[in-house]
Amino acid sequence: MQDMAQIFRALADPTRQRLLDRLHADNGQPLSALCRDLDMTRQGVTQHLAVLEAAGLVSAVRHGRQKLHYLNPVPLQEIHERWISRFEQPGLQALSALKRTIEGTTMDKPQQVYVTYIATTQEKLWAALTDPEVTTQYWAHRNISTWTKGESWEHQRLDGSGADVVGTILEVDPPRRLAHSWALPAEAGDPARTSRVTFDLEPAGTHVRLRMTHDDLPADQIEESRDGWEMVLSSLKSLLETGKPLDFGW
Repeated sequence: MQDMAQIFRALADPTRQRLLDRLHADNGQPLSALCRDLDMTRQGVTQHLAVLEAAGLVSAVRHGRQKLHYLNPVPLQEIHERWISRFEQPGLQALSALKRTIEGTTMDKPQQVYVTYIATTQEKLWAALTDPEVTTQYWAHRNISTWTKGESWEHQRLDGSGADVVGTILEVDPPRRLAHSWALPAEAGDPARTSRVTFDLEPAGTHVRLRMTHDDLPADQIEESRDGWEMVLSSLKSLLETGKPLDFGW
């Protein structure tokens, strides 16, 4: 988990709150758009974005010649699971607007970007993404593939009744990058209904920085996918750091 004091300091500034509000309204914006109507220089806005990135609240992704900024709800999800949900008070919703964000809908930029830091190694994290028996623990499905480019990938139910999602391995560079297509079985042959999931793993001191990007997701799948990724990534982090996944009733 990111340092909570760092997160709260980042959230305390009105300008940074306004930047987060803008990303909440339209995720994946370049610096020029975020500077609009702010009474400060581009350098000042860049410094505020750097604070938000350091706190893990914003993730920047290169898209062509542009650098797009995305609201990252994972740190707030982790704080919610660790400190807020245990009180079981339905009224504690102050963080929900930020926690449930990633809503990019423009087709020429990534639609969902999540970043989290996990106290593990790249090799262990790679194994957790590709070992079907490990995925059963935090995802309640078996991810089945030979993990070879061009081969099939299936997100299989534990009861053996089939797969909820299928795809093809598009990139595989262990233990750094994994990408595969993503589609419902009945829609697997329709390019308009097929999206792409990419996992990027980078060393970060004693942690691994995991960035998950979900591109070209059909509009009617965005909300369900957003909720699912928040839970999956938080449960994966918990499993690797504590030996126990989060219990979401799966």
